[in-house]
This record gives sequence, C-alpha cells and structure tokens, in this order.
Amino acid sequence: MKVIETKQYQELSQLASNYISDKIKKKPNLTLGLATGGTPKKTYELLIEDHKNNGTSYNSVTTFNLDEYIGLDPENANSYHHYMNQTFFNHIDINRKNIFIPNGLALKMEQECREYEEKIKFQGGIDLQLLGIGANGHIGFNEPGTPFLSTTHVIELAPSTREANARFFDSIHDVPTHAITMGIASIIASKEILLLVSGEDKNAALKRLLTEEEPTEDFPASILKKHPHVTIIADKKALKGIGVMH
Repeated sequence: MKVIETKQYQELSQLASNYISDKIKKKPNLTLGLATGGTPKKTYELLIEDHKNNGTSYNSVTTFNLDEYIGLDPENANSYHHYMNQTFFNHIDINRKNIFIPNGLALKMEQECREYEEKIKFQGGIDLQLLGIGANGHIGFNEPGTPFLSTTHVIELAPSTREANARFFDSIHDVPTHAITMGIASIIASKEILLLVSGEDKNAALKRLLTEEEPTEDFPASILKKHPHVTIIADKKALKGIGVMH
C-alpha cells in the first residue's frame, strides 16, 4: 500500500481529485467505483470544478456506487441516489445510462444483488474504486464479520455505523437498519483502489490497517493488504502517531 500524507482535508481532497481526473484523461471510458459519506464530498466538488474549468469529460465514464440504504426512495434526501445526484452527477456531463447505484427498494433483494454483480462483470470490472473506511473498519457497508468472499449482498448495519450516520438524519431512529452493499470480494476485484482517510476519528482504524500484519474478517478493511494497487491519501490527523514510511 502506498500512503500519501497531507496537511489537512483540503489538500487530501485536491490530491484525490487530481488522481481521479488524471485517470479519466488517460482512459476516457474508465469504470469508476464511487463512495458516499463526508470524506469524499470535497473531492466531488473539486472534480466538478475541474470539469467546468478544464473540460474533463465523463461522457464515456461508467460509475458503480458501493451501496444504498434499504427502504429509502431515490428522491429521499438521505438516499445515496440523492447524495450522488446533488453532490456530483447533476454537475457533470455523465451519461445517465452509465450510472449504477443499488436499488434499495427492489422487491427481490437477492435478485437485485445478483444483477448488480453481473452488471459490474459485464462492464469488465471496476478500474478505480474510491473508498472510505469506517471507525470499525467497514468498507462499503461491509461490517466486521463479513466474509472476505462476499459479493453484493444485504447487510444489517452495526449500531456504531448507524450512530456515525445519524448526523445526516433527524434522529438515529430514522437511520435504516439495513443496506445493500458491494461485497468485499467485489471491492477487491477492482483493478485499483483509492482510500481516503480524514480526521482523528479515523486514526485508530487507519493505525490498525497499517500496523496489523494479517487480514481478519473482524476488520474488513484489512483485506486491502492483499490488493496489489492500493493508494491511501490521509491527512495528518488521521495519521497521528502512526509510524509508517510514506
């Protein structure tokens, strides 16, 4: 794993934006895996700026989002469909038929999971997957204990995950209890992974990722050690006290 340290969140976001836009310029039909949450938000803002100022085109790019809450309508302000539209898709020239996000309202969830996986494979896999890390080590919504061999599936969200996401809702009681998520095997099948880590609240998780030797399903992000092309961009607060070469 390559670790790049930045002084603060703004610099982290700028480096991530540059990294992604450079990949698109080199491969205009890039298949891009996308994440939601607080950490990538500024990266998306900067990618929009780059699109407007430098003309980086998303017309031939295909995107697959990691996850979606079960039970939320795409128009719901807390759905990841809504997040992606407001934060990114509405502001770039992406072809709507090339956007894929799991359907949290699917009547047959097992079929939705299977078909989502098939769509990724039909596309030839994900070229670059953008990731964050949960305080408990989750990637996507793959909570501790999720099998490394898992593909797209339904997961019950851990209390800590629901608490962390409650800031986006009126109360924790409004946070869905389940989500549909790309599995760990699906994520690891990506050709390249870009992990963004910001803030002191992610320090313990990042320390565990970088210092523990063997991957364990108790800490899902640890599987990243087995991937040949992982780049971590982390700010000083996230890397505080971690003695790594970077």
